Amino acid sequence: MAPNFEFSWHPGIGDPTAGGWITVVLYLLAAGSCWMTVRVLRRQDPKDKADARVWRNISVLFFLLGINKQLDLQSGLTELGRMVAYSGGWYEHRQTVQIYFIAGITAVCLAILPVLIFGLRKAPFQTWMAVAGSTFVLGYVLIRAASFHHMDSFLRTRLLGLKWYWILEMAGIVIVLIASEWRRAKAFQQVGERVVN
Repeated sequence: MAPNFEFSWHPGIGDPTAGGWITVVLYLLAAGSCWMTVRVLRRQDPKDKADARVWRNISVLFFLLGINKQLDLQSGLTELGRMVAYSGGWYEHRQTVQIYFIAGITAVCLAILPVLIFGLRKAPFQTWMAVAGSTFVLGYVLIRAASFHHMDSFLRTRLLGLKWYWILEMAGIVIVLIASEWRRAKAFQQVGERVVN
């Protein structure tokens, strides 16, 4: 029986489970925390815009990922990709395309890495930590969007009752949230030391 490849996706609650909602709340908490960090950093040193820019970009990214988490936009893209593959006659070779997609993501990340290292060479450890956590989350989301079947099968398995895809996504978000809170506390401490001196 031939698969049906009509576009049937519509916006809706993508993961209506407790884990899905906790992930959305974590995304929004991290986005809000990063935004507060931006405000503190701008007050602390208005001339140093690089560090604040990193935190602002992470804040916007996490806000969008939080919205995407429950609207399930990547499923619409995946379904559209399946339709294109089927109508293009290469659906049976989709795993090869998925492997190229993941290899492409890896290559782009490796190409951006030197630019990132150079741009953040003077950044505090907390900023590096947030960038690492954000990169982890973004890579996870992109690979998940590629819908690589073997990866999906693994991510749906459980560890201590929790699905792996919750564990991995939440871990990256929590790293960013901790880094933001730590960076903001450090900025407040530096401002306090200047006032005392």
